[in-house]
Amino acid sequence: MNWTTRLAQFSLLDLAALSLLVASWLWISWRIENPPAGRPSVSWLMADFRRDWMKRMVERDPRIFDAQLVGNLRQGTAFFASASMIAIGGGLALIGNTEQLAGIAQDLIQNSVPAFVWEVKILVVLLFLSNAFLKYVWAHRLFGYCSVLMAAVPNDRGDALAYPRAAQAAEISITAARSFNRGMRATYFALAAVAWLAGAVPLAGAALVTFAVLYRREFASHSRTILLRIPPESHGDTVS
Repeated sequence: MNWTTRLAQFSLLDLAALSLLVASWLWISWRIENPPAGRPSVSWLMADFRRDWMKRMVERDPRIFDAQLVGNLRQGTAFFASASMIAIGGGLALIGNTEQLAGIAQDLIQNSVPAFVWEVKILVVLLFLSNAFLKYVWAHRLFGYCSVLMAAVPNDRGDALAYPRAAQAAEISITAARSFNRGMRATYFALAAVAWLAGAVPLAGAALVTFAVLYRREFASHSRTILLRIPPESHGDTVS
């Protein structure tokens, strides 16, 4: 059986729902990282707060609090990376045992399809999880770089390198947070992709719900309103 014949086992509704899932994931990621002028996303606001953090770190002595914060961020990325790896292992094990999955699905949706179809559906979930895992691992490494740069900031705030070095740490921290957020979004859409096991319509619905939840959290949430009460001092500037 060639690939054309295999792909023919999916309906146009299946392909449309899958396209909606991928398009929603790509578009919301782009919009969050490139918000419209005058309407910053939570991630965009937090980037400037990270710059403010590093400026305050220069003035703080000792800097134990800052080191603890970076350590907590690294622990969070390590946890999600481990969870993603476990989920990927479970998915791979499930691909090797699609007969049981097909039996359960047939009982739930009263529909019989070839094992290849279930394997592809699980593979889509695994692709999202793999993307999330790689993003988490990179974020963990970048937070490590950030901690090194923070340690390299001179203790004397009057030193010519103090604020520029802190600005370097801020930008690395922002890059790490961006990678972590991308991993989180991939995890959300991996969960949405699980709905495909129940059919194309549930997949489309899950994609739209996930899209709406992410959009609300970034552009219309209560936390965003709180952040805007006293906006960050930094506005993309890296040296003060």
